[in-house]
Amino acid sequence: MIFNNFKKFFLIGKIPKKFFLILNTLCILFFSSQVLAANVGDSLNFNVEDDFDISQRSQVAGELVKISPNIYFYVEKNWWDSQFDSKKSQILSQLDGLSSEFNNRIYPVLTSVYGSEWNPGVDNDPRVTIFFHSIKDNAGGYFRSNDEYLKLQIPDSNEKEMIYINLSYVDDPKLKVFVAHEFTHLIEFNQKERLNKIQEEVWLNEGRADYSSTILGYDDNYDGSNLQARVKDFLQNPTDSIAEWQENKYDYASVSLFLHYLTDHYSLDVLSNSLKSKLVGIESINYALSKQGSPEDFSQIFTNWEIATIINDCSLDIKYCYLNQNLKKLKINPTLNFLPLSGNSSLSVSDSIKNWSGNWQKVIGGNGGNLKLNFSGLSILNFKVSYVVFDKDGNYTVNSMKLDQNEKGSLEIDNFGTQYLSLFVVPSLQSKTLGFNGGELSYPYSFTVSIAGSNDQSDQDIVQKLLDQIASLKKQIADLQKALGQNGSNSSCVVLNSNLHLGLKNDEVACLQQALKDQGEGIYPEGLVTGYFGSLTKSAVIRFQEKYNIPNTGFVGPLTRQKINQLL
Repeated sequence: MIFNNFKKFFLIGKIPKKFFLILNTLCILFFSSQVLAANVGDSLNFNVEDDFDISQRSQVAGELVKISPNIYFYVEKNWWDSQFDSKKSQILSQLDGLSSEFNNRIYPVLTSVYGSEWNPGVDNDPRVTIFFHSIKDNAGGYFRSNDEYLKLQIPDSNEKEMIYINLSYVDDPKLKVFVAHEFTHLIEFNQKERLNKIQEEVWLNEGRADYSSTILGYDDNYDGSNLQARVKDFLQNPTDSIAEWQENKYDYASVSLFLHYLTDHYSLDVLSNSLKSKLVGIESINYALSKQGSPEDFSQIFTNWEIATIINDCSLDIKYCYLNQNLKKLKINPTLNFLPLSGNSSLSVSDSIKNWSGNWQKVIGGNGGNLKLNFSGLSILNFKVSYVVFDKDGNYTVNSMKLDQNEKGSLEIDNFGTQYLSLFVVPSLQSKTLGFNGGELSYPYSFTVSIAGSNDQSDQDIVQKLLDQIASLKKQIADLQKALGQNGSNSSCVVLNSNLHLGLKNDEVACLQQALKDQGEGIYPEGLVTGYFGSLTKSAVIRFQEKYNIPNTGFVGPLTRQKINQLL
């Protein structure tokens, strides 16, 4: 995580920036001979980020507890003084291991990939300073670019190549992951801001740093890894934009999954060369792709990644799958849209989308007639629409929809519902390519799907008979449920207290099904209240979640339960 506040301290009257660059050089030369030797037991007051400090402090005293060939280890003094000697010995042992890992692996591997940090740096000392202090639970650590300047330039600089790590992880096995992440930010500052005089966009800085755990092999053992955590968060909210940055776990998840796809298909050189270029963000990645002769640009790769995320099948085309062994089974659940099984029918879908966010819509149902889909976006924007057709034999075909100057387009599929069983519609908004800094606006799009009924009367007769049988079975089930209720069932639909998921069978599932049924046929067309959480119930939950803007997972977690409990 990066804090970069240099600009707000640099706007001093109208003195030319060149003056301060010269001053910086002279000051470093002057003060280089003034560096004092540090000794274990020394204390320093460090400026910290109050937004991240657990007590919102802006200054915290640290004690130097260990010096290694590449690192000064400082720990929050008040906390350190309160520990028993046995605990201190345990922590020092952990820091011995971290020191060895940093010297032998983290430092040589990451600098060989991304380049060096500023060394000996603003403090004329080759060692990096790591300060452990009490940070809020949602962060493993952070980096302040202010520390890379003299106090004459930025008064709250600590004048060190320095990173900050959450004290709660000082003896955690994941400590090396957080240190590698924040050390990458030190490298990024030197390679991009100091050497190329340009500030990188946050999403790409964070993406490179997060990928460091994969570079170092820390994600090879998937269980409990950083990558596993990112996949879990991605599956909860796969539509989070990779370029938007609001400092939440979903931001890290989406950019992490995209960069894993990008580097596996186009090599780690893309991240390295984009960092060392004089460009930022998407433009820097396009530069790196062009440098290595890639025929695809960022736009096409993003589209291919979207498709890979719903089918993940290398047998169709290697560009439509993840190559990382830990991501071989990754697939998201798209938003489901149902067409009736008989007669002429249509449906309309309206949604919103941000630049460079994944968006997946699945259409199923139909009666074997001819399907037509019409897409519409805003004419001032740049939409890309891909679609995937899945036939009855399990084969996929991938195509792209041609949009006119008004961002409108259409497609047609014959025999939908018999020969072709499902359609994935994959729109993406690719208008903005520069200037991502915080939240992004959402823009609307819509599409309509219509299908003409099959002319085969015998097929229609069969469908009608099946529908009649379903109606009869539903009536029988309703009668049985009514009889059970009259015989003193103790099931209560007052509140859902537990998370519910596929394969579960209990009274709360029955309550869930009743609540979904009460939402109408648009949510739960089957209307079965059996107490068993099967695929029909999961599909109904996904439609319910879509209706109330809850992540479409099919899992009834706290957010979904809260909404259902409001309706009960």
